[in-house]
Amino acid sequence: MNFRPLHDRVVVKRIDADEKTAGGIIIPDTAKEKPSQGEVIAIGPGGRDETGKLIPIDIQVGDRVLFGKWSGTEVKIDSEELLIMKESDIMGVLTDVFPKKKAA
Repeated sequence: MNFRPLHDRVVVKRIDADEKTAGGIIIPDTAKEKPSQGEVIAIGPGGRDETGKLIPIDIQVGDRVLFGKWSGTEVKIDSEELLIMKESDIMGVLTDVFPKKKAA
């Protein structure tokens, strides 16, 4: 099934957190916090201002984003757990710390 979000909504798939601590201790599912990072799966066309002009979304499909702990609405589409949230719930886009080297 295809899903197209409306207005300034964004569909995000959570990126699973590590199952071990830095010291090697395995964290059980019941003690894990839900990750606050995800990959953008789909975006809506954007919001509208007071005059009705379309304001495009500043995020692209495939971006890795950070969002608040309680942001969005959890839904299940085609047995995949996703989050639907407004663009304003997203705090930022994660980018590479080091630029990629070009192949010679």
